[in-house]
Amino acid sequence: MVLHPPPHQHEQFILKSALYSRLLVLSLTITWRILASPYDSSAPLNLPCLTANHTHTHTLPQSQTLLLPKLASALENGIVWDSVYFVRIAQCGGYEYEQTYAFLPLLPISISFLSRFLSPIFAPFVGHRAVLAFSGYLICNVAFVFAALYLYRLSMIILKDPEIALRATILFCFNPASIFYSSIYSESLYALLSFAGLYYFVKGGNNLASLFFALSGCARSNGVLNAGYLCFQTMHRAYNAMFQQKRTALALGTVIAGALRSVFVFAPFVAFQAYGYYNMCKGRLPDELRPWCKARVPLLYNYIQSHYWGVGFLKYFQLKQLPNFLLASPVLSVALYSVVYYAKSRPENFFSLGFRTSIEEKSSGVVFLSDDFYRSKKAGNVDKSSVKAKGIFV
Repeated sequence: MVLHPPPHQHEQFILKSALYSRLLVLSLTITWRILASPYDSSAPLNLPCLTANHTHTHTLPQSQTLLLPKLASALENGIVWDSVYFVRIAQCGGYEYEQTYAFLPLLPISISFLSRFLSPIFAPFVGHRAVLAFSGYLICNVAFVFAALYLYRLSMIILKDPEIALRATILFCFNPASIFYSSIYSESLYALLSFAGLYYFVKGGNNLASLFFALSGCARSNGVLNAGYLCFQTMHRAYNAMFQQKRTALALGTVIAGALRSVFVFAPFVAFQAYGYYNMCKGRLPDELRPWCKARVPLLYNYIQSHYWGVGFLKYFQLKQLPNFLLASPVLSVALYSVVYYAKSRPENFFSLGFRTSIEEKSSGVVFLSDDFYRSKKAGNVDKSSVKAKGIFV
């Protein structure tokens, strides 16, 4: 029989579990790198930056040797796969090549910022690039720990069961894709910002939630999809204001507020695409322009993903990817079963997109409630007589 700590101790238990899981993943990673040669041999590559204006300000002279060369080598050997791009952008202070624009700026900026404080102390021991690698590992693993904490808090609100929330978070801490959360990769930052945004969203803090959602879009491109939560809420609130409360002005204000928040979430990604267009297309001769520069909507990100990595709609569904699908099949099966189970058990809610949800369920979640109703609910002044026993209340 497994004993769990009482609910008031769950958060402390979650923090410890998340920390121990990161130490376990990092230990296994180091062990396997010692026992086997890495598949990706790009770690030793460290070409000079193309411009002189970069953050490589604490590099030691070539004549001076590092005090801890083995530690420096171990840290730099962890710069593989996408980590090469993130560290390169942080090291050189910008985007030098077209393909680097596939990597959004939040993680490189964070690495560069932290390394500025660590380099004067640690660069003489391991060198500046190793400090960049250490900064990346520290940021990603600390972000994961706080992501786990926010996931637990979010699960507590949605599931309303401390034990289930705890188990869900522990599964997240020891999930099969843990290596992505402990490597120099944007997944941990994205998870932290998305979970935090959703936590404040269900708590009623839409403006703060929008800020976290927008920051998630600075970490990964799919952060813009978090605007969908705001759109869904706006749809329900506007419907309630228009058809239940018969308040056209409130419905219009709700739509405008939701649209502004959604635009705010999209803004960082759009701004980054404009930044790429300015750097790669502006001021060039017509025969020098890349194909995407001439497109009606010059979207750099989609072109890079398709041209350099063959990423696109349904392009991943190839016979050679069958082993990866088999690896993912347990989790995919559980997810599919959960969706089918909910659809069968609550078909009216599922197929109506929540519009036919019961009054009791809607009154327990901020997603469906109007701002006025939510404020009254928190203050304990809900006038239930104004709520119809049947029909749609949002």
